[in-house]
Amino acid sequence: MDSDGTQEARGTHAHPVPRPAGPPEVPAMPPMPPRAPETPPLPDGSAFLTWLRAPRPEAAPGVWRFGHRPRPAEEPEAIPTRQLLSGALIAFLVGWLIWSLLQNGYLGNWWWVPFDLIVPDAWRGADSDLGETGTFLVYRGYELLVALAIMVGVARLGRWGEVWRRFVVPRFRRPEAQAAQPAPEDDPAQWNELRAAGAADAAERLAADARAGLMRDVDHARILRAWQGVRTGRHSLATFSGAVLKDGAAACLHPSGERDLPARLARHDLVTGQVRLGTTVDDARNPYAYRGAGLALGPDLLGTSLVAVGPAGSGKTGTVVRPLAESLCLHALAGRAAVVVVGAAGAGLGPADAYDVVVRIGNQESEYDLDLYGGTADPDEAAAVLAEALVGDLADPHPGSDSRRSTTVLAQLLGPFRAVHGRFPSVPELRQLLDGAPGPFATLRQGLQDAGQDSLLRELDARERQMGQPGDVGGVLADRVALLDRPAFAGFFDTSGQSRPFTLKALDHPVRVRIDLPERGHADASRMLARLVLAQFTASVAVREDRSLFACLVLDDATGVVTPESVRGIQRLRSGNAGVVLTLRTLDDVARPLRGPLLGATGCRMALSGVTPWDGQDFAEVWGKEWTEARDVTDRQIIAETPAGKALHAVRRVITGKAPTARAVTVRQVERERWSASELAHGVPAGHAVLSLTNVQGEHAPPLLVDLRG
Repeated sequence: MDSDGTQEARGTHAHPVPRPAGPPEVPAMPPMPPRAPETPPLPDGSAFLTWLRAPRPEAAPGVWRFGHRPRPAEEPEAIPTRQLLSGALIAFLVGWLIWSLLQNGYLGNWWWVPFDLIVPDAWRGADSDLGETGTFLVYRGYELLVALAIMVGVARLGRWGEVWRRFVVPRFRRPEAQAAQPAPEDDPAQWNELRAAGAADAAERLAADARAGLMRDVDHARILRAWQGVRTGRHSLATFSGAVLKDGAAACLHPSGERDLPARLARHDLVTGQVRLGTTVDDARNPYAYRGAGLALGPDLLGTSLVAVGPAGSGKTGTVVRPLAESLCLHALAGRAAVVVVGAAGAGLGPADAYDVVVRIGNQESEYDLDLYGGTADPDEAAAVLAEALVGDLADPHPGSDSRRSTTVLAQLLGPFRAVHGRFPSVPELRQLLDGAPGPFATLRQGLQDAGQDSLLRELDARERQMGQPGDVGGVLADRVALLDRPAFAGFFDTSGQSRPFTLKALDHPVRVRIDLPERGHADASRMLARLVLAQFTASVAVREDRSLFACLVLDDATGVVTPESVRGIQRLRSGNAGVVLTLRTLDDVARPLRGPLLGATGCRMALSGVTPWDGQDFAEVWGKEWTEARDVTDRQIIAETPAGKALHAVRRVITGKAPTARAVTVRQVERERWSASELAHGVPAGHAVLSLTNVQGEHAPPLLVDLRG
């Protein structure tokens, strides 16, 4: 079936939906009218310019870079506050005492010896050549130098600098209301790269719109993406400049015509591409450089895929899936990404206006349908994807199992059917063929004979011989297809061209898609459709022509979706600039042989509060161990041998109530788990998670305790 996700829905021809095809960075493309009122512009450009010029220093993977203040990798030795303040006060009093003793002559006049050796005799005494005032200044100047020397000495001894940095500086530090004005050649608001390439007029128009408050963060990211197309040769400089001079900040619009989402719940930074999920806890188990920093994810981390595990109510959807889906939709509006979000109806994955395509499977009011065969015309490819969806969860992780045989069975039917009818079978027709109904088989055979398709006729004969024999998987496939051949799905998965089927082949373009799985009562069908979408996604992104567009599938509740083939597909996504986000209530929803491969195939792993000790054990194994310093403290009783010592120990025992002891400290290096199963199950507070990260460049972040509410 040839479809691209833009045909009319349910044959009504009523409401045109923005076409999800065509990259938004093409300046010559006329924008479609927006479906919702645009976000009103800022009253002035100061807020946007402050955001654009804010510092974003390079940081470790997962650190929220917007306004980040880097910290040293190792924690400096911290002096206890009481000890620090008492030491500073004592040092001040000692310095004051020394100065008083010097001034009053209690320590003698030796400190005047340098003065006598350096200062000429003509500058001293009542008849000084400098006069009375000059002589006074010379003497007082020397006393001031001595006082400063004493102050410097006691300041170093009393660590006054540490007191200043710890207690005084924070009191004077105020949040910066506006970022420091950068030099013109470094100011991102001046669009210097465009000026250097000869597009000075376009740069000036964009700078003027930014100052006037007509530019948003999405506009900035979208125009930068279009400029990358000019640099790579996909578009001409003249076309880009003409579009910018005509429309300013509204140039190079997304095909939907929208410049922002209807609403935002999370904090986003489109310069770095990050969305903030929380704050790394100031905990000894976190590396010092991460403590107190914001925790954020972006395409560089999602490109290695993410799996999040936590029970119901732990915050998977609200604090992880929803912010990530929102961020990816913003990236799509900027022409950087294509996103498919899959979840149950009413799961809170964002309003319909935030998406270009909303597929509501089982809802007869849905404007879009789902292409059961992934938009391919190759029967073998369609059979492989459909077999993964139907029986992928039944296949064991060994070659030659049901999944491969199921692919062969489906190919033996899909090829002949397409050759005769010019399309793939609908759900009822496919069920009849798998059941071996004599009427459809006879019709198919006659059509192949009339068309002279001898090779396909042999395929059909082979299928007929296999039916009814022991080990034939046709019956299992028919039972699974029957889950979709229900009244609730009547009219869906249509192959006759009467509906508007969406296919994941459209991920070549920055499209925003939300797929609502069937409601209660169709749990098996929902899991099967989720496997179908995942299989189509991994197959589609592998053959994309433009891999500069990041593609991501967000699957809220991946129960029953992880199969041997899907794990292999996830492993291949990183090279195709794509990734998946999977959430699970427990790892028990994944077959035991696949838990390790799943955690190994994903670069980002999250354990939310409330995981079971068994789930914690799997995470503890994949996170491994680290060398740490263990300190063993031993107290031993001191035995006095002299009468005076015994008397002293007796007095000490009466005062303290304890025998005199000596403490011995032994320090050694030991290897321990980064997070044990018990700590993950019982030591993660509510609203928190432990998250490890790996970006597409291979940089790692160890497991971090994160407050998802911060």
